Amino acid sequence: MKSTKKFFVLYILLSAFTLVFFGCKTHKPLKTTPTVNLNKYQGRWYEISTIPIRAQKGCKCTYAEYTVTDKGYVKVYNHCIKKGKVKDITGKAFVRDSTTNAKLAVQFFWPFKGDYWILAIDANYQWVIVGAPSRDNLWILSRTPTMPNQLYNNLLTIAQSKGFDTSRLVKTVQDCK
Repeated sequence: MKSTKKFFVLYILLSAFTLVFFGCKTHKPLKTTPTVNLNKYQGRWYEISTIPIRAQKGCKCTYAEYTVTDKGYVKVYNHCIKKGKVKDITGKAFVRDSTTNAKLAVQFFWPFKGDYWILAIDANYQWVIVGAPSRDNLWILSRTPTMPNQLYNNLLTIAQSKGFDTSRLVKTVQDCK
């Protein structure tokens, strides 16, 4: 029994060591844009590219609409076409940092919330980069369904400088005919 107990303790220690040194991602703190005017932010944003989450895989014609409410949250409506059918969902976004309005938590199913941090935004609110501090979620959004390649490449450079693996981005098909 003693050797089994020693083996078990050794196994736990080795597993913990492996998890700490090889399994954990370490990142510098993620910086957001200095300030976001939520009234200017509201409206429709087309998804140009994303690191897809499971629910988004296979989606095309993807967009989100944000509406500031007087109830203390932003209404979020996500829409896409998947396998020829409209898939949509409505949720809420809550401001986590009222000094910048750049850190939000989005909730589609209570009690779960996901980080939605505005990392960079155009001065005229025509494009935005949104991500999460884990660097597992990233969206490049635009007010129009398409974006010039040079601008897109510039946004990729910004995302890379913030520690995102942009090779994981998938461009969103916006041809909805």
